[in-house]
Amino acid sequence: MSRIFLSLIFVQTLVLSFAIYRGWNIGDATDLAVQDAVSFHMKFGLFAILLCCFCHALLLTYFMGTGRWLEETCHAYDLAPEYRERNIKLKWTAYPAMTICFALLIGMMISGVAADPAAMVGFDSWGSWTAARVHLTVVLFTVTVNLGVNVWEYLAIRRNGELVNAVLARVREIRQERGLEV
Repeated sequence: MSRIFLSLIFVQTLVLSFAIYRGWNIGDATDLAVQDAVSFHMKFGLFAILLCCFCHALLLTYFMGTGRWLEETCHAYDLAPEYRERNIKLKWTAYPAMTICFALLIGMMISGVAADPAAMVGFDSWGSWTAARVHLTVVLFTVTVNLGVNVWEYLAIRRNGELVNAVLARVREIRQERGLEV
C-alpha cells in the first residue's frame, strides 16, 4: 500500500503544480480574452482538489480495513492487544491532520471562486491584498500543509504495514506450531 500511496502523492503533486502554474499564468482575469484560461484553471483546480481528497479518503479506508482485520486476527489467534492498540494510535494520529487538509482544500476552492471576477460572489481586496493574492496565499499554504500531511500519512501507512507484517509473522508461527497449513 505504501508504494501505491507514494505514487498517488507524486501524481497529486504534479496535478496541483500544474493547476498552480495555469492559475499563475492567467494574467488579468477581468479581460474577456483570458476567460477560457480561467475556466480551464478552475476545472483543473477542482480536479486537483478531488484527487487530494481521494488520497486522504484512501488512507481512511486503508486504516478502517486493516484495523478491522487486525481486530479479527488478534481475536482469532488470541494475540496480544498491543497490535490493535498500535494500529488505533497510528490511525488517530493521522485523522486530525487529514481533517485539517480537507478544510484547507475547501478553503482553497472558496478563495478561488471569490477571486474570480466573473463570479456572482467575490471580493475586491482586503486592504492592499487583492482577491487573487489572497487566493494564491491560501493555495500555497494549503499545498504546503497538504504535502506535509501526505508525508505524515505515508509514514503512518509504512508503520502500519510493518505492524501487519508482524502480525502475519506471528500468525504463521502459531499455525506452524499447531500443524496447520501456512
